[in-house]
Amino acid sequence: MAYTVGQVAKLAGVTVRTLHHYDEIGLLSPSGRSRTGYRRYDDADLERLQLVRYYRELGFPLEEIAAILDDPAADPAAHLRRQHELLTVRIKRLQEMVSAIEFALEAKKVDIQLTPEERFEVFGDFDPEAHADEAEQRWGGSEAYRESNRRAARYGKDDWLRFKSENEDWGRRVVAVMSSGAPADSPEAMELAEEHRQIIGRWFYECSYEIHTGLADMYVADERFRATYENMAPGLAAYLSEAIHANAINRG
Repeated sequence: MAYTVGQVAKLAGVTVRTLHHYDEIGLLSPSGRSRTGYRRYDDADLERLQLVRYYRELGFPLEEIAAILDDPAADPAAHLRRQHELLTVRIKRLQEMVSAIEFALEAKKVDIQLTPEERFEVFGDFDPEAHADEAEQRWGGSEAYRESNRRAARYGKDDWLRFKSENEDWGRRVVAVMSSGAPADSPEAMELAEEHRQIIGRWFYECSYEIHTGLADMYVADERFRATYENMAPGLAAYLSEAIHANAINRG
């Protein structure tokens, strides 16, 4: 098919002026012209435009995009693989930025007294106060929620560093147990689920088995909770949730 510049602009979500500019610099020249000299684009032109837009989204300058696309040794599959790799890196970085921003907002909410430098040193991309809205919605009227906020407001840098170290050590061990092939209802997995409950109890609030299983459900139902554990190890969110439920039944 042959497409006019207006049709291509509408399909691709760009302006006609942008397409004219791409033509002028040789980045995307139409394959044909009408009898009256108007630009006509074919399917191959649209495919190239799609690649241009991908690379622009990743921040590549136009001249570099042209060099990549005009490389005779390259092939479409190679372009797609490279874009996938770059997007994966970018997504990870954006997730880290979102976590940092969310923590800054929630830290202010519970009045955590840390300087920006201390917050970065202590938490990095880990946020003990993430998903506060969900927690408030479920338990905002409870003593456990109020106690969590009271404790968090008292902690200083050294307290948060101790919490971080303890939590990371637990994380390494639960990943190791899951990786060993032990089922989620094994004694080893349930013991780590119990330790997880006790960590919450020591640092934030008395975490009953009812509250703990409620958290476990959110670890798989809420994509932000799930991402926290999936970044530690694929499948960990569901594994931990199942282990927490098994531990509650075993000890209940």
